[in-house]
Amino acid sequence: MNNLLIIGAGQYGAMIKESARALNLYDKIDFLDDNSELAVGKIDEYKKFTDTYRCAIVAIGNADVRVETTEKLKEAGYEIVSFISRRAYVSQSAKIAEGCVIEPMSVIGTAVEVGKCTIVSSGAVVNHNSFVGEGCHLDCNSTVCSNTTVPPRTKVDYGVVFRNK
Repeated sequence: MNNLLIIGAGQYGAMIKESARALNLYDKIDFLDDNSELAVGKIDEYKKFTDTYRCAIVAIGNADVRVETTEKLKEAGYEIVSFISRRAYVSQSAKIAEGCVIEPMSVIGTAVEVGKCTIVSSGAVVNHNSFVGEGCHLDCNSTVCSNTTVPPRTKVDYGVVFRNK
């Protein structure tokens, strides 16, 4: 049973499902969502799907909900996965935690650590020796300068250069 459950069927969920299909790793991929006809159930019903889905990821934009829901899934026995696009560059020395999404054309440099449940959008760059806390979102074309720490649950907006002060 190598099935994937995506929590959230919105824009992030659709992108993750597309990425998961491209990797050709899962036999079955479905959503839980409170407001989508594409979903096989509601989000709070996650416990009743543990026999059908081994892996899960949360695809919800709100960082607090993303991190908290990931913890609930882990407690229920799901393996929390990350998705790294084949079209992203991730240094061999970088560490990507569980529940992350690394989109196409993003760059994760040497000795970078990315905390759990973080989204690195297309075109974002995390330069060498930086740390990105849990639940962050680095939006398209944002840059995290070298030797920088991004605090947990920070959103770095489109095109913004983030550096330590």
